[in-house]
Amino acid sequence: MSRVEIPADLTRVLVVTAHPDDVDFGASGTVATLVAAGVAVTYCVVTDGDAGGFDPAVPRSEIPGIRRREQVAAAAVVGVTDVRFLGYRDGELTVSHDLRRDITRVIRQVRPQRVLTMSPVRNWERIGASHPDHMAAAEATVQAIYPDARNQFAHPTLMLDEGLEEWVVAELWMFGSPTPNTFVDVTEHLPTKLAALRAHVSQTEHMDDLEGMIRTWMAAAAERGGLGAGRLAEMFHAVRTG
Repeated sequence: MSRVEIPADLTRVLVVTAHPDDVDFGASGTVATLVAAGVAVTYCVVTDGDAGGFDPAVPRSEIPGIRRREQVAAAAVVGVTDVRFLGYRDGELTVSHDLRRDITRVIRQVRPQRVLTMSPVRNWERIGASHPDHMAAAEATVQAIYPDARNQFAHPTLMLDEGLEEWVVAELWMFGSPTPNTFVDVTEHLPTKLAALRAHVSQTEHMDDLEGMIRTWMAAAAERGGLGAGRLAEMFHAVRTG
């Protein structure tokens, strides 16, 4: 297990998630830490979260637009201004060639040293972290990192038609993993994380004790990482991929 500092050569990070709000539940404290250190962070959201929401009075046709706006607002809270949506259907994600190509495109555009995504491995202790869309988006991201983004002959139209050259991502950090090995102390960013989550009004307004739930999760992560009493953490399974 490790606790981390931000290396001086880390300048660009890409976060790939299945739905609007995934990053804010799983990693927005870490994102706030990165942004505060001067790291440029980009969000890539695979679906528009069109199967989400809890108010039956809201027409389903309005949900994608609502959730995109909520994610842009939540990103702004933590200092992220580059938010990209791929527009796949919520609840229908599979690890398709098209999805791999579309994530590869964003990797080659952003050229991040580190990618944050969800875990492709089911977490039996927290089944909610293992939504099928989460696992599909994560697996497609792993495949985009290796071998697709670094292979100039993979998805040839990206090079031939768009001029996007190959790129090697050095690190992959997965949140929601059953086997975390990296713990980020984000205690000071709790208010920011909560504000980002509350920007997802359609997803969190109905929650009676959002702060209590988040504090409980993060305190358990800090304890697991040995960060000490009163600390709050987000946890990841981090691997070298370069």
